[in-house]
Amino acid sequence: MTAPPLHRRNQACRLCGSRDIELVLALTATPPANAFVPPERLAEPQPVFPLDVHLCRDCGHLQLVDIVDPEYLFGHYVYTSGAAPVMVAHLRSYAQSVIGRFRPGASDLVVEAGSNDGTFLRPFQEAGIRILGVDPARNIAAKANAAGIATLAAFFNAGTAQSVRAQHGAARIVAANHVFAHVADMQGFVTGVRELLAPDGVFVFEAGYLVDVYEKTLFDQIYHEHLDYHRVAPLRRFFAANGLEFFDAERVDIQGGALRGFAGRPGAHPVSQALAQLEAYETKIGLDRAATFRDYAARIDRCRTELTALLSDLKRQGKRIAGYGAPAKATTLMYHFGLDRDAIEYIVDDSPLKVGLYSPGLHVPVLPVCTIYERRPDYLVMLAWNFAAAIMGKHAAFRDGGGHFIVPLPQLSVF
Repeated sequence: MTAPPLHRRNQACRLCGSRDIELVLALTATPPANAFVPPERLAEPQPVFPLDVHLCRDCGHLQLVDIVDPEYLFGHYVYTSGAAPVMVAHLRSYAQSVIGRFRPGASDLVVEAGSNDGTFLRPFQEAGIRILGVDPARNIAAKANAAGIATLAAFFNAGTAQSVRAQHGAARIVAANHVFAHVADMQGFVTGVRELLAPDGVFVFEAGYLVDVYEKTLFDQIYHEHLDYHRVAPLRRFFAANGLEFFDAERVDIQGGALRGFAGRPGAHPVSQALAQLEAYETKIGLDRAATFRDYAARIDRCRTELTALLSDLKRQGKRIAGYGAPAKATTLMYHFGLDRDAIEYIVDDSPLKVGLYSPGLHVPVLPVCTIYERRPDYLVMLAWNFAAAIMGKHAAFRDGGGHFIVPLPQLSVF
């Protein structure tokens, strides 16, 4: 039997269905951003897929049109929310704010799509509220279940939602945190949300905010898991077309900048003025115009020139350079900037799921953090730049011993 293709190209806007979409940014093709490789598979070729970003001329939604098989991307996963203390603190605070605002009771149900290791759900459980996680990564779902977070190993869609409702009842809260941009079938996903929500239920999500991706030149947020680059205006139309009302949103300082949004059944919740304010700002900075993203491409090129010139100069001086952090975003940055093993000798990471593996495609080894004290590189490139402050604070001893940190984004800095 022939294996199904790993990649297909979508010719229509994922939100509104329009076929009037325009290529506005082309980044270097890469393997899937989390396709880390064990040593015994280094000789196997890894497929690369385009990173071509398109803008819908009808609704203004920014998106990838090249879709990599979700099972290939998510069936076995190497990211856990609980591995990063900053993310653990953020998700706990976020969950507590949802509890405080919407006051779910002990008989209510909270369902998280893309629940990962259950870090977000745990505060609800501790408050005596019923919880259920839904996550397609079988290895991560198994760990969550073993840790006492009930998790269904499945993709969240309309069929899954109907099954959950039949078994557990309607949900007062449905959450999707940093996965709402990962969905190839947005219609099916939101249909599932609508089917699962109680009449006064709330869909709450966090996703990277296009305003931050644009203003801070966070192009490395663009990779195959992130199919959509969300902003308020297209989402508002999309929810309305699918029987939900986008009633509130706020900007959140996590992962470089995120949008936290709230939707429910029409009329169930008052609509905040924050939506109109965010929409107006999105229009002001031109996120509905193709020319904006062509200028963005030139800005990315300038970032590449600055960083590669710095690293080349340090190499000429005989300096040893390693990387800190092996997040998914590092794959885009390293490919587009040409940072192979000649530029970065190795990467250190705190996650035991990644240590001992090799980076996607470029095969830079991922080693334990203690390596920086054993091998003493002169410079560490903060590939996990969004956690740079916490990392530098934790490893002041490296800097005190003469080491330097290079933070490539949002602005090239050396500490």
